[in-house]
Amino acid sequence: MSELTVKTPWIEHLGDVPAHLEYFQGSMYDAVERISLQYPNGIAFDFMGKSTTYKTLVQRINECAKSLRTIGVRQGDKVTIAMPNCPQAIYMFYAVNLIGAVANMIHPLSAEKEIEFYLNASNSVTAITLDQFYHKFDHIRSNTKVVNIIIASVKDELSRPVRAGYMLTEGRKIEKIPKDAPVIRWKEFMRLGKHCFYNYKVQTSANDVAVILYSGGTTGTTKGIELTNLNFNALGQQVVASNQMFRPGDRMLAAMPIFHGFGLGVCIHTMLSQGGRCILVPRFTAKSYAKLITKYKCNFIAGVPTLYEALLRLPSMEGADLSSLKGVFSGGDSLSIELKKKFDKFLADHRAAIQVREGYGTTETVTACCLTPRDRYKEGSIGLPFPDTYIKIVKPDTDEELPYGEEGEILLAGPTVMKGYMDNPEETAHTLRKHADGLTWVYTGDLGVMDDEGFIYFKGRAKRMIISSGYNIYPAQLENIIDAHEMVQMSCVIGIPDTYKMQAVKAFIMLKPGVKADEATRENIMAYCRKHIAKYAMPKEIEFRDELPKTLVGKVAYRKLEEEELAKRKQ
Repeated sequence: MSELTVKTPWIEHLGDVPAHLEYFQGSMYDAVERISLQYPNGIAFDFMGKSTTYKTLVQRINECAKSLRTIGVRQGDKVTIAMPNCPQAIYMFYAVNLIGAVANMIHPLSAEKEIEFYLNASNSVTAITLDQFYHKFDHIRSNTKVVNIIIASVKDELSRPVRAGYMLTEGRKIEKIPKDAPVIRWKEFMRLGKHCFYNYKVQTSANDVAVILYSGGTTGTTKGIELTNLNFNALGQQVVASNQMFRPGDRMLAAMPIFHGFGLGVCIHTMLSQGGRCILVPRFTAKSYAKLITKYKCNFIAGVPTLYEALLRLPSMEGADLSSLKGVFSGGDSLSIELKKKFDKFLADHRAAIQVREGYGTTETVTACCLTPRDRYKEGSIGLPFPDTYIKIVKPDTDEELPYGEEGEILLAGPTVMKGYMDNPEETAHTLRKHADGLTWVYTGDLGVMDDEGFIYFKGRAKRMIISSGYNIYPAQLENIIDAHEMVQMSCVIGIPDTYKMQAVKAFIMLKPGVKADEATRENIMAYCRKHIAKYAMPKEIEFRDELPKTLVGKVAYRKLEEEELAKRKQ
């Protein structure tokens, strides 16, 4: 038996997915430019009804790169991009890469102090944001080293008729920026490139840091994750290799945000580096998402479980034809077995010949690094690793590999593993560890099981665990059970302080439309729980909510519920 077979017992189940790939060794920009030479007239992206070809995309990136050099941005400098999914964000992202600088990706809705933290942590010299967020940057600018702030506007990238409508609705709400504000407007910025006469293109290597994304890491404190050109290019090749039905020109609905690994890595760079077509969604709502899926006859959609749960409730999806779909991917949070069943039925009822496929990954590996195979689903499994990606289950915080079927910490290795945490060698050393097999492994802090065919089962975040009377309780498992109740739309389980047990279980429940949030319903659900949940893990309290709070990327914000509970108990 070869060493490869030992490391990858699932290799015989890969079907049409190759075990190994030859990875492109250029920059992210190089990967996109290469595609533009193959398909110059192919559509790279659509934005609010306006299409942009690959040829135009590369021209605009080059103009943007020249302008960056003109305002003094040099190789290795950090440029903060605080933008939704819009054309200027795409041009800037690849232009930063072309001149050898590093893109520091942040959420434009971040609070002022958070923005200040991100700008200072990265030592950014330049930032770009939308006009509607200007005032947040203005308030904290003097506390940072930022030299230039570039202000873009959605209206600048709209066709004339759409722009008129935008200015009458959304545009009217945007607070005016003073005429003498110390900023460079997007159109003015792009004109500066004509003053750049010298060579602005910088040759970078596959392993150079290209992007900084932010994550709580395994300890919950915000850290900048340094990702390389190879990390992103490898991901693009792996995603396409794992989806052999992909063809250049296929349309991906890019609603996941560009500052998030899932949105940037899968929805944007995978598509643009492989000849796909991105349908850019600047502001996500379930309604707009549904409309765009059908309008553009999308072939691929990717999202978090809460998105799919929202689509199930949307009246506008009634009668929608989803037969164009080739792939529906869920990641970023655990997809309950019940929600998968509901959404698979929804897809079948709307003429789609596929089922939702769950993936798993961490920002430390850009995003997804394993996926449910196209033709083989195992209940509760998050699938098999991508080509050249290895997963093993160890006794937490050790290198002691556990037998199949035994629960432990999930470790990841492969070409998408980060360079490290920015300016944080201690955390990097704790999270990235080289083993005797020669591979560098990411200690995810997540719990999982591998079966004897190599399928992985996610059992919950190690840091999201309730310990009650000495018993370990995993909220995701309880949510799975509660979500299966006929009256329940969605649930979120947290641990609450308990004088006797240390922690007790509380379930926040969103009921299905028309179900009354009364005592009879509560008792019905509790009786069901008593049947399906061990006594030690039973919810002590149930609270009905009309909506569950969401994080900025659409996951259920269980931490917010924990904070609310703590605040309530301190009163």
